[in-house]
Amino acid sequence: MQHGTHAGHDHSAHGHEHHGPGHGGTGRVSWATAAQATLHCLIGCAIGEVLGMVVGTALGWGNLPTMVLAIALAFLFGYSLTLRGVLKAGLDLKAAFRVALAADTLSIAVMELIDNGVIALWPDAMDAHLSDGLFWGALAASLALAFAVTTPVNRWMIGRGKGHAVVHQYHH
Repeated sequence: MQHGTHAGHDHSAHGHEHHGPGHGGTGRVSWATAAQATLHCLIGCAIGEVLGMVVGTALGWGNLPTMVLAIALAFLFGYSLTLRGVLKAGLDLKAAFRVALAADTLSIAVMELIDNGVIALWPDAMDAHLSDGLFWGALAASLALAFAVTTPVNRWMIGRGKGHAVVHQYHH
C-alpha cells in the first residue's frame, strides 16, 4: 500500500505496515505505528491528568473528586486531539466523534487505569502537592508505565483494523 502525505505529515516515515481496506485484518503492524498511536493518547491523557490535578488542588478538592476530574479531562483531551485531525480531513462533527470514540476509547481507558492505579498504589503519591518532586516523579513513572502497557494493546487493535487504524484512513 502506498502511503501519501497529509498536511506535510509523511506517514511512510512511521513504519506503517498496514494492508488491506481499513488497514485491518493481517495483524502485521509495526511497533512504531503502535507507539505513535499510544503517544497521541499519552499526550491527551497527560494534559487532562495535570489540568485535573491543578484544578482539583486549586479548588481544595479531595483525592477522589480530583482523580475523577483528571480522568474525565484525560478522555476529553484525548478525544479532542483525534477530533481535531478528523475534522480537518472533512468529516462532520457527528462522524468525527464516532471515529474518535472508536479510535481512542480502549487506549485511553487502559492508559488511565494503569496511570491512576500506579498513583493510587505509590506510597504518599495521592497526597503529594504540585510543588513536590514526588508528584511529578510519580506522574512521570505512571505515564511511562501506562505507555508501555498501552502500546501492545494499540498494536493488537490496529492489526485488527480497530482503534487508531480507524483514524488513519482520514490521513490520506
